[in-house]
Amino acid sequence: MIEMIPFHYTKDITVINKEQFDAHIRLYKGYVDNINKVDEQLQWGDVQREQANTTFSYYRECKRGETYALNGVILHELYFDNIGGMGMPDEFTKDQLVRDFGSLQKWQEDFIATAKASRGWAVLSFDQRSGRYRNISLDSHDLGNIAYSAPALVLDMYEHAYFLQYADNKSEYIDHFMKNINWDVVKERMVF
Repeated sequence: MIEMIPFHYTKDITVINKEQFDAHIRLYKGYVDNINKVDEQLQWGDVQREQANTTFSYYRECKRGETYALNGVILHELYFDNIGGMGMPDEFTKDQLVRDFGSLQKWQEDFIATAKASRGWAVLSFDQRSGRYRNISLDSHDLGNIAYSAPALVLDMYEHAYFLQYADNKSEYIDHFMKNINWDVVKERMVF
């Protein structure tokens, strides 16, 4: 069974206010509840494995729900964990971004553009295949993920993440996020 991580709003979180944070936590709880329902069905239910096919089957829908809900849980946990900081990245983190993007400013410009282009998530992810960091746009929890990659920084770009506070001003939300990154968490994710 997947348990919720108890995230709490603190004064260090400046990207979103408490009302927006609490609404977002309720949504995260829904993903936790749903992955547990799917897991229970896949383990104990009659998921009709013998009728599985690529067009439509109950088993196919369970498997699609599994990846969607589980990534919804994981991506939200990564997002909540990497907000609440201030300042600039340390030298190690900066060196990684400069190596793969040319400069910290170029990485930031590309990450912001990725976020603006994303319907779901903007993710700074280490692509283990090429050995470099990439800014990835995910239109859905389970659409656009790069296999064999490790997320270092995650920004939720679904409207539920910012709409109560920012309405349709997603650029302001992104700007506030960029000033509220917990670079210590990002560095921990970058060290393998």
